[in-house]
Amino acid sequence: MKKLVTLSFLLINNLIHQVYNLLICNYKRILFLLVIINSQLLITNYTQAQDYIRRAPDLDRLTQELFAEIQSDQVPYEDLYETLLQYYQTPINLNTATREELRSLLLLTENQITTLLRHREANGDLLSVYELQSIEGYDLRTINRILPFMSVLSGSQNAARGSLWQRIAREENNALYLRYERVLQQRQGYTPPTLFQGRPTTRYLGSPDKMLIRYRVSHTKDFSLGFSLEKDAGEQLTWNPKNGQFGADYVSAHFLVQERGRLKTLALGDYQLQFGQGLLLSSGLGVGKGAETITTLRRSSVGVRAYSSLLENSFFRGGAATVQVAPTVQATGFVSHKNVDANLQQAQDSLAQFDEFTSGLLLTGFHRTASELANRHQLAETVGGGNLGYTSRSGNLAVAATGVFTHYGTALLRRAEPYNRFELSGKQNLALSVNYSYVWRNLLLFGESARSSSGGLGTVNGLLASLGPTVDAAVLVRHYDRNFHTIYGNAFGENTRNINETGVYLGLKVRPVARWEVSAYYDQFSFPWLRYRASAPTDGHDALLRLAFTPSKTNLLYVQLRQRLKPRDLPADGATRPVPLPGEQLRQSVLLYYNTAPAPNLELRTRVQASRLRDDDGRAWRRGYVLAQDLSYRPNSVLRLTARYSLFDSDDYDTRQYVYEQDVLLAVSIPALYGQGTRVYGIAEVRVNRAITLWLRYAETRYRYQTTVGSGLETIQGPLRGEVKAQMRVKF
Repeated sequence: MKKLVTLSFLLINNLIHQVYNLLICNYKRILFLLVIINSQLLITNYTQAQDYIRRAPDLDRLTQELFAEIQSDQVPYEDLYETLLQYYQTPINLNTATREELRSLLLLTENQITTLLRHREANGDLLSVYELQSIEGYDLRTINRILPFMSVLSGSQNAARGSLWQRIAREENNALYLRYERVLQQRQGYTPPTLFQGRPTTRYLGSPDKMLIRYRVSHTKDFSLGFSLEKDAGEQLTWNPKNGQFGADYVSAHFLVQERGRLKTLALGDYQLQFGQGLLLSSGLGVGKGAETITTLRRSSVGVRAYSSLLENSFFRGGAATVQVAPTVQATGFVSHKNVDANLQQAQDSLAQFDEFTSGLLLTGFHRTASELANRHQLAETVGGGNLGYTSRSGNLAVAATGVFTHYGTALLRRAEPYNRFELSGKQNLALSVNYSYVWRNLLLFGESARSSSGGLGTVNGLLASLGPTVDAAVLVRHYDRNFHTIYGNAFGENTRNINETGVYLGLKVRPVARWEVSAYYDQFSFPWLRYRASAPTDGHDALLRLAFTPSKTNLLYVQLRQRLKPRDLPADGATRPVPLPGEQLRQSVLLYYNTAPAPNLELRTRVQASRLRDDDGRAWRRGYVLAQDLSYRPNSVLRLTARYSLFDSDDYDTRQYVYEQDVLLAVSIPALYGQGTRVYGIAEVRVNRAITLWLRYAETRYRYQTTVGSGLETIQGPLRGEVKAQMRVKF
């Protein structure tokens, strides 16, 4: 009995000493957290389960603030939305995140990442997200921006949660989405066919309904399982497994597991790959030039990621795996095989190199008419390769090599045009690259160089520098040969593909005083060979200046100026130019944006944007503008109402205005507005209960002085185009 009492006393005494040592070692951090919590400087909502409630991110404002461009539909907003939503659903753990994982969010500067890692190394795991305020470079604006995508957990949480299938069954991040949308007016493609020269005219084969089913369950650094089915308007619901048709026209599924000892990632089904600076493999989030002039320049090697988006041509289908070969070395291998859209043609010349060929891949993803169905999945594509990377224990140095081999079942032969002379020709392509990144003090050096089987070279190299606590600068140089070929590459550049381009980018971001920020970039580029609609070697430039003022976390005001000088052929006019001749087009644009919340449940957004352009042919300026007013009102926790009223006026299609719009969750809307008219939309979001949320959206564009809307099979008789969209999310 005495031994038992003595043993109990020793255990209690030891426990008291451990608690005492813990408090002594961390008393400063604990006191700091108590002050922060009591003062409620950051977030005022708390629960017993965790130290704060992660509020859903305002993806619309975040997109406007960081990535919005003027007069461009090239930004992959759907991929941006999908990626940011994934980070919200499976947040980055600040206590275990690597440098590359922190970079992948595109919201932190290199200096902020470095100070976080140093703080973690010196003080151990963060006790709370509030501790970010004690780290150099993390002001309230930055913290509020990243909070929805971050978590603070100690060690691995997965081992204590049961087997993989138990974790999947119990996972809270588990939802099914059902979406329906339709244009209300009848379009020409859905009218009965007529006879033209004795043949029936082309019409859509399916109904005008667009439908989507999407399911996904996932957990951070553990697993992801999901599928998507989509039918576009005009497409048929067909069950024909022999032709790869399983009801909906587009079917996608994936299964991914992570952190299984040395097996870091295993993906089956559809997946994405991103290594280096994206010269060879860049699927997923790649923003390029925009209002964020620094952090979006460098890409992060996030490796293998699950694919659950609806873009029908930017993914791999098969399997991929990443293995930890050594503490500082990882190896990734992948193989993909799928059929892609292409128009196959028979060679007319008996001496031709190939009996059958295609002039290029079709990337629209539409299969509505007989001709579009005839091109569906006609070209077999097989891709294989891998990546071998070394990362120093400190994470400051990373070096890797990547190889990608692509084989097509039918040869690619571009049309016999001068600008196509150096395009990829044949059935296969092999590309090899080496990439690096090195952090030294407040500098980040990064880059990637590659060579394709044609002998063409491509290289992109950059420098990010924190010149002071309030000044960040960037320099990026790229060069892509006219015969450099990469199928899934999407590195930084002016062109939509990394080919036939040389350029230098300079970026700057300054915070002169609290709440003020000045961002600017200047990009000079040239195209050494001919391009489509540019029949001579040309050059141009792109410059942007933005001044932003954030008086509070609910208010934002900025003005943005942009000028682009880009070469293009001037059209023939029959007099002075009997044929198209090389020329230049100058576009100047201005954007004024104001976001305010006069009440906790009311938010207002005002947007004024205008642009003018002129070709160097002596003609006058052509202009276009949009004035848009948004309102978002949340009367209670069940209902949220959003609406916009906008006026637009443009001289022609070249002066069209792209205006980003709010939509139902996971959907993106960026209509091109031209002519004269009004654009309005309204969204009702209803949270029925904890499991079910409903969205209903109606939008219409009403034109003045027009008797028809659209062209071709999309033509509508009358001046109005209205569309309705409904979505339901069921959380399990």
